[in-house]
Amino acid sequence: MLLARLVSVSSEVSATSSRLAKRDLIAALLTEAAAPFGPSASAELPGSDDASGSGEDTVDLVATYLSGTLRQRRTGVGYRGLASLPEPASDPSLTVAEVDARLEAISRLEGPGSAGRRRDEVASLFGALTAPEQDYLRALMTGNVRQGALDSVMLDAIAQAAGLPAKAVRRAAMFSAPTGPVARAALFGGAEALEAFTMVVGRPVRPMLAGSAPDVTGAVEKVGGAFAVDTKLDGIRIQVHKQGDDVSVFTRSLDEIGSRLPEVVAVARSLEATDLILDGEALTVDEDGRPRPFQETASTTSTQTRESVGAEPARGVRPFFFDLLLHGSDSMLEAATADRLDRLDATVPEEFRAARLVTESVEEAQAFFDRVVGEGQEGVVVKRLDAPYDAGRRGSGWVKVKPRHTLDLVVLGVEWGSGRRRGTLSNIHLGARDGDGFVMLGKTFKGMTDEMLAWQTERFLSLETHREDHVVFVRPEQVVEIAFDGVQRSTRYPGGVALRFARVLRYRDDKPLTEVDTIAGVQAFLAGSASSEG
Repeated sequence: MLLARLVSVSSEVSATSSRLAKRDLIAALLTEAAAPFGPSASAELPGSDDASGSGEDTVDLVATYLSGTLRQRRTGVGYRGLASLPEPASDPSLTVAEVDARLEAISRLEGPGSAGRRRDEVASLFGALTAPEQDYLRALMTGNVRQGALDSVMLDAIAQAAGLPAKAVRRAAMFSAPTGPVARAALFGGAEALEAFTMVVGRPVRPMLAGSAPDVTGAVEKVGGAFAVDTKLDGIRIQVHKQGDDVSVFTRSLDEIGSRLPEVVAVARSLEATDLILDGEALTVDEDGRPRPFQETASTTSTQTRESVGAEPARGVRPFFFDLLLHGSDSMLEAATADRLDRLDATVPEEFRAARLVTESVEEAQAFFDRVVGEGQEGVVVKRLDAPYDAGRRGSGWVKVKPRHTLDLVVLGVEWGSGRRRGTLSNIHLGARDGDGFVMLGKTFKGMTDEMLAWQTERFLSLETHREDHVVFVRPEQVVEIAFDGVQRSTRYPGGVALRFARVLRYRDDKPLTEVDTIAGVQAFLAGSASSEG
């Protein structure tokens, strides 16, 4: 299948806001990729019979690319390497399999002279692509594909193309970080192949995510039934896999960073259990055990730190585990929270577990919240004791509470500062997710330190797309955590709402754009404020 065919469908997916239409378009393309010969819709394009690359491989690649990712975790090519591209080809010629093979070769370049060879290979690859293909592949390589085919839509499309229950596809996806292998198994192996996806030490499981509530009482009401209250640590989410002395540490984006966290690896090796998968947080603490600023922990896993020459492994970072997914040969995903916590307590010493309270009292839960916040932690997560580990999903089994309202938003633009901020990019334009794109809901420069102003000036100039007067517009890539006092209706911004007293807490390099809060979620705060005031 030609890359041009995939790019054409991606454009169609982008053009519709209908979730069902997106699903149908993707399902049809997966079916086409799985067939021995492409349908007549693409017959006029040379190479559409999938001559380069097997049907199974092409299905894997189609699902991977339409999910907005590459097979290669790193290609060694960044924004600067793609800033200037050769003249595009007049006609499409490369299949998705050929593009993947060339990217794989580029990712393996190393040693003296590799930078020059990489530039040459990138120029050769992009020179063989048409203009739409160039635009798509550049977006794919920089994590900037915006056709709205989020994970849930892709999984539904796989189920439809394979004629299988969506539940079976979603279950398999829990055990596979990339979506491509799930699509391959579903379309070529059916239900039996999907059943083969299971927990394996060394292969990361998609992390369970928490919903949110404005206060402890609301969280308890949301989970319902008996509950535990876990400390919400202000660190980096980690998933630790141990098999004997072999230890892997994965981030929430499923990058392996064990070499950067030797102290976490040492703690895992000290545990008696042989096969383990643990969920937790890595946190930098001071001599008294209080958390250090988030940026100190985040720097241990950031792309810039990992790729910097001579970067030293992080020191002073400790793991704090709050869940156990595998113990020996026992998969604990389907086990109730209470059972997983019992197994965790029997496996991991208390000093390496997040502080927790099991109670039926809202008052006790509130007192626990007040205590951990006073100790410098981020808040709490209220967890239903009979809930399974819902990998990759955000539901009511876990509900987080922070001492202030916060949102994860994306920066859409930045204004040049005035006064003492002159010469720096200051006032940031905030965006929430809205379907396929983002919608602006306010600006702020509050909470910014001089150090932050200097950092963001360099950062946003590297993301610049164009300028209008004093505003630098940027690619929607940088996630920022914003605290605010409330939400009010506004005709000034396209989202119809604005944040009251918005201020910057921190930039979140650990969070992907798929976790940016939605405009619907922001509007829910408005509805909640209205009901509480009434």
